[in-house]
Amino acid sequence: MNFDLTPEQDQLRDAVRALGRRYGHSYFVEKAKSGGHTTELWDEAGRLGYLGVNVPTEYGGGGGGLTELAIVCEELAAAGCPLLLLVVSPAIAATVINRHGTEEQRKRFLPGFADGSLKVVFAITEPDAGSNFHRLGTVARRDGDDWLLSGRKCYISGVDEAQYVLVVARTEDAASGKLKPALFLVPTDAAGLTRSKLDMEIVSPENQFLLYLDDVRLPADALVGGSLDAGLPALFAGLNPERITVAAMGVGTGRYAIERATDYTATRRVWGGRSIGAHQGVAHPLAHAAVQVELARLTIHKAATLYDAGRDLEAGVCGNMAKYAAGEAAALAVDTAVQALGGAGMTTEYGVATLLGAVRAGRIAPVSREMILNFVAQHVLGQEKSY
Repeated sequence: MNFDLTPEQDQLRDAVRALGRRYGHSYFVEKAKSGGHTTELWDEAGRLGYLGVNVPTEYGGGGGGLTELAIVCEELAAAGCPLLLLVVSPAIAATVINRHGTEEQRKRFLPGFADGSLKVVFAITEPDAGSNFHRLGTVARRDGDDWLLSGRKCYISGVDEAQYVLVVARTEDAASGKLKPALFLVPTDAAGLTRSKLDMEIVSPENQFLLYLDDVRLPADALVGGSLDAGLPALFAGLNPERITVAAMGVGTGRYAIERATDYTATRRVWGGRSIGAHQGVAHPLAHAAVQVELARLTIHKAATLYDAGRDLEAGVCGNMAKYAAGEAAALAVDTAVQALGGAGMTTEYGVATLLGAVRAGRIAPVSREMILNFVAQHVLGQEKSY
């Protein structure tokens, strides 16, 4: 058992931390509130190779794994720049294509993931399906050599920044009536694909959309893996990286909030000569939050290590636990930081209340805390399925 990073991973963490701090939370908030995007940060991270750390070297990437990508997600978030597109593009889409795409698809798409020039977002969630992906209504049907996709998707992140959407659909001719998923790479400018921006109470430069697919025509090579048999394995290939990198982003956000609060409380003096951080009523909640963040961080490290070792089932259990722990820890850390700063905590200047919406959403998406508890109860504790 080894809790130490390799020298290369340590160097990556230091380098990404330095990059993130050069931009900082004020940059992130300014982009979000002006309707802009963190393009400059994304492009620089891509040029430096940080966005493609998990892409194989033969396609221009760093040749690392999910451990390295989780480091990138965590450190940018710890600098006040939690980039959701890191989850949907390098973590989900690049992993799916690398593990289950055809060789032609890998050669076509992975170099763009590696240098950040390509953004591919992920579309599985639907208005009427919720957490039950067996009820997906988006249908793919053959039309000669082509495919036609029809359906609706919701809460799809970053569509306005991406060149492609990785759409999860079901095949129309499933005789058994059971879900047979298929994944398609859909250009965001495809005829028949329209979008509607969702207004969200979250300070984020990455927007959320409703997507409408009205007989979107795709060539045969848009089907990931080139076969319907690749659909289910490809879908599940993206779930562990999604949970682990979302968790890493949450832990980074928690670290950022605690750092902001402790810097403030160590120097703020109201009662006599001591800082307010000397009082247990202030220090203990922050210490408690720091403990929860570190526990979540250890679980993420274990989950990523299991995933990179090819132990997918164990990584699935640990990844779900990591996502749960990080979601709770990040929400606790930000709320505690706001409370410690008092009125200053609600200002934009001090940069913690701007994260309240995002960390609250982290307890819901991409899988709710309740569904994770269902998973743990059933698959870890051996309880009867409750839903």
